[in-house]
Amino acid sequence: MIAVRDPYRGESVKAVVVPRQDHRGHFAPDELIAWARRHMAAYKVPRQVEVADELPRSASGKVLWRVLQAWQDAQDTQGARTSSTPPVSPAIVQHKETS
Repeated sequence: MIAVRDPYRGESVKAVVVPRQDHRGHFAPDELIAWARRHMAAYKVPRQVEVADELPRSASGKVLWRVLQAWQDAQDTQGARTSSTPPVSPAIVQHKETS
């Protein structure tokens, strides 16, 4: 989970997920958001879901969320003009909630 700029809220939650091999073609971001609504507090529910091939990890295997956050911040400040390569493999799917 990382933060993404939101014109209405100021900041919203974005989930960057890596589905298991057997779920690669069948993962539905809407289902993840629906699950989160049932099991999480409203302020924790992701409004965007990005599916990646892998996440950046440290030598000990921990997810380097600050690297993801820095990349997202660059995306937010540069908007659609950005051409930098994300720190993760290119996304399979990018989903934004419509409500």
